[in-house]
Amino acid sequence: MDASCTLKPAEVAVVLVEQAVAKHNTRYDKTFFKAFLAGVMLSFGGLFDMIISGGSPGLRASNPGIVKVLGGFVFPVGIVMIALQGLELLTSNLMTFPMAVLKGAIPWWSIPVNWIIVFFGNLAGSLFFVAVLAKSDGLVTSDPYASYIRTFVVTKAITPGWYQIFIRGIGCNWLVCVAFWQAAGARETYSKIIAIWFPIWIFVSCGFDHVVANMFLLPLGIMLHSELTTDLYIRKSLIATFLGNIIGALFMGLPAVYFYLGDWDASGLRAVEEARIERKNLNTADSEKSV
Repeated sequence: MDASCTLKPAEVAVVLVEQAVAKHNTRYDKTFFKAFLAGVMLSFGGLFDMIISGGSPGLRASNPGIVKVLGGFVFPVGIVMIALQGLELLTSNLMTFPMAVLKGAIPWWSIPVNWIIVFFGNLAGSLFFVAVLAKSDGLVTSDPYASYIRTFVVTKAITPGWYQIFIRGIGCNWLVCVAFWQAAGARETYSKIIAIWFPIWIFVSCGFDHVVANMFLLPLGIMLHSELTTDLYIRKSLIATFLGNIIGALFMGLPAVYFYLGDWDASGLRAVEEARIERKNLNTADSEKSV
């Protein structure tokens, strides 16, 4: 590909650190609502997957692998919308924030602050979608969709062991971070879409676990009265998937720092951050004087 159309890996690593710095400097309310919208966008992709997979009982019985591939093919639309709109998805931040902290571009406490805000924003958006746009409108409340979803959540969160869900979380976010890495390296929209599509297609088709995608899929099953309970979802799926997603993100982010950012100096970004804090302190002092 023409070098003008894509960034080199070292340049992508710098871009991701700069993205983390920009997100760190974003107001918390904006971060939350961007995360809320990301939960909604990802749920559109999840619903599309359920429509394809749940609406094909004959094909599932004769060729279940093809159904997984077809459902996985449509799911990435949610990730694409998130990336192109610049929204906040927890699983990509699990990679970029540790990279920026390791290079000293942002303080260590930005990791828990951002992850907590984005986690609950993604959760709120996903639950809103489940309650309003998936259940209340009746799109998937009747068969064959409802019975498929009830069975799906059992095989997703009850049948596998905790450690299996954890490992699936690792594989999932490794691929998700590959997708965001590749999208960051693409300069135009078509390339970004293609760069995102294939890794996400793989993780969904293979059945890996994504903590935010599961915030739509599993609560939907709970609302449709599956065997899965809220308590079991949190204890067995949510925690295991979240921890696995962290490890998967580090498997992508830490080698990137080692390979491409060893000699890169974040002092310029730190200077910008220090100047921002100094301006904020001066404004506060001026306000106090005026009072």
